[in-house]
Amino acid sequence: MAAPTSTAAAWPPGLPRSLDYPAVPVGSVLRAAVRRWGERTAFLQDDVPQTFAELGRRAHAVANWLAGQGIGRGDVVAVHAPNCRQYPAVYYGILLAGATFSPANPLLPAHELAAQLTDSGARVLVTWDQVLPLVRGALAGTPVETVVVTGPAHVADLAARAVTEPGDVDLADVLAADPADRHHDAGVDPAADLAHLAYTGGTTGVSKGVEVTHRSVVTNVLQSTCWVTGSVPALDDAGDVTVRRVLGAEEYPVRLGEGRIIALAPWFHAMGVIGYLNGLVLAGTTAVVHMRFDPARYLADAVRHRVTSLGGAPPVFAALLQVPGIETADLSAVRGVSSGAAPLPVSLIERLRTLLPGAIIGEGYGLTEVTMIATANPAFRSGTRRAGTVGVPVFDTEISIRPLGGGDPVPAGERGEVCIRGPQVMRGYWRRPQATAEAIDADGWFHTGDVGVLDADGYLSIVDRTKDMLLYKGYNVFPRELEEHLFAVPGVAGAAVVGRPDPDAGELPVAYVVRRDDDDGAALTRDSVMAAVNEHVTPYKRLRDVVFIDAIPVSAAGKVLKRELAARERAPAPA
Repeated sequence: MAAPTSTAAAWPPGLPRSLDYPAVPVGSVLRAAVRRWGERTAFLQDDVPQTFAELGRRAHAVANWLAGQGIGRGDVVAVHAPNCRQYPAVYYGILLAGATFSPANPLLPAHELAAQLTDSGARVLVTWDQVLPLVRGALAGTPVETVVVTGPAHVADLAARAVTEPGDVDLADVLAADPADRHHDAGVDPAADLAHLAYTGGTTGVSKGVEVTHRSVVTNVLQSTCWVTGSVPALDDAGDVTVRRVLGAEEYPVRLGEGRIIALAPWFHAMGVIGYLNGLVLAGTTAVVHMRFDPARYLADAVRHRVTSLGGAPPVFAALLQVPGIETADLSAVRGVSSGAAPLPVSLIERLRTLLPGAIIGEGYGLTEVTMIATANPAFRSGTRRAGTVGVPVFDTEISIRPLGGGDPVPAGERGEVCIRGPQVMRGYWRRPQATAEAIDADGWFHTGDVGVLDADGYLSIVDRTKDMLLYKGYNVFPRELEEHLFAVPGVAGAAVVGRPDPDAGELPVAYVVRRDDDDGAALTRDSVMAAVNEHVTPYKRLRDVVFIDAIPVSAAGKVLKRELAARERAPAPA
């Protein structure tokens, strides 16, 4: 069934069900923000600030430098770097030049980086000086013509020199180019030209390029920002896109231009670049940039900068809750907690509620193929948030639950594949027409591969990935159900369930568990964990083994890499 429209308890009062999305390129978001927020700090890293005005100048310098190199519409620029103060200027500069941004995880092995650069057709690569030796081994045979190098030196001083080799371009020289707005993106067709060419599939298989147009980026940034701020789209006096607040402080206590947050979600991932880059710029939020996750530093900066919101993936919150002293830390400025990338276990939600009784704790759901977000729990105070769900469809978005083998939508409350339709759905997979046809049907529904349930009020619960589902003696076993029970066991800090091949049963459910660093964690045993979980499930779903490990493997975006755990189960036993 498609999500019902009677989601009054979840819908922001006074906001329409459909928004008006201006037909502008992504650079319009930055232009309006520079005028509106000016000398307010946009990004802060290691106590070095960058205002919105400076961000605008630096981004236009990047655009003008690229244009001088003949880079524009139809050209791809790959960015292979971690979160850093200079990243936003590079990102917007690429789009202001009319080119396409293609992000790459800086930890990709050489052969995967080479494959992505070749598949995307990238002409320019912006990379991190500390991984240059790896990059050198990946460039042969790729279409990359120019390598631009940045690094830690630019975090402190954008005029400093990075570690380069002959033939490389130092990003300092790019950032020092002409800072005027030459409107190189004036010819961009928002509905047809690609803004992002992002690669996905890293948790389950071979990465595919996802084609996201300027229209889809602007649409999804507006969908997400209006949802969390109680706003509607608007155009400023110059015709650039911004938002206008409709609902007041009684529902949304943090005003536009007053938010503060730690930017941890990687900008080479959809959640990062849409929600934690574009969304922050649009709303005038100050972002404290963290290059990598250090739970103690995250907490210290949250206190020191009096952040108004905490954001991240479930492993971030699981680790944060274990930081010594968090119960007494002054987090009184926090008004909201936002989780994405994977479902947040109910037990973690309850612990966050105890820690932050005055904060709104919400989850959203999306994929790179839908630009970023498709559903969200309400972000306004009087809204009804349902723990264990990822909320309701946002503006102009439909959700349908279909049988796993195909067919008509299933009734409310029944499991099936989550299908999404809306203006934020990707155009398709880059140069993969067959994969595109398999993912997006003739009616425009994107088939996610996720297993979910829609309740009668339109709230969506994600049960599991179809590729993660186990078959035990012909029965479907969904790991997420077992993982919810695992997280409820005192002493469990992290958990993931995968299948162990078995000649008689097919697959045996096996739990990989991380102990908490406390007395409850120390007391955990294989038998005690199995007993605590198995008493809550039917016999065919029961855990058959528990393996204790130091850490659950996750991607940079916070998604559990179950393929790594499954590979351990399929590896031959040592002789």
